Amino acid sequence: MSREKFQRIKAAYGDFTQGLLRKGQLPLRSTEKGFWNPASDEEIYEAFQQLGLGRYKSFLDIGSGDGRVVLIASLFTPKAEGVEIDGELHRVALQMQEKLGTNAVFHSKDIFVHDLSAYDILFINPDAPMERGMEDKLLAEMKGHLILYGHHFHPRFLEKKLAVNINDTPITVYGKYKRG
Repeated sequence: MSREKFQRIKAAYGDFTQGLLRKGQLPLRSTEKGFWNPASDEEIYEAFQQLGLGRYKSFLDIGSGDGRVVLIASLFTPKAEGVEIDGELHRVALQMQEKLGTNAVFHSKDIFVHDLSAYDILFINPDAPMERGMEDKLLAEMKGHLILYGHHFHPRFLEKKLAVNINDTPITVYGKYKRG
């Protein structure tokens, strides 16, 4: 995985964040269905290395926001996609994808109408408790694993498989319980 390509992604999002700050806007806000608070580029890159993301063929970021996690995932896996309902954030993701020339794909729609079964690894930086419908969707459609970023809103009915800690941020991999 090219550290140089990652540095290009990180620089592009650094410029984006600085642009927001110059306009007096923070790089976080409410969206139509939740809250956008982007993950740390460095933490995601390091976690994807440690978790061996390259062994997966298809990646989906649930609530992909400005697209940074998907673009970083595209350095590791041949199929990296994101789903985001917020039109403004979706446009940012498309602009970054075009600027950086990656093979990432971004869908502008509600995650609850997107089929999760086509992906072998899912990612979420949750902005709401899982019991508000997301865990049921995961249990019904998830075929592989889920990477959950952060301390909060962990699932109750998925099995913790692995966890890494990057800069005191837990990044946890979940799967379905095996039936005995």
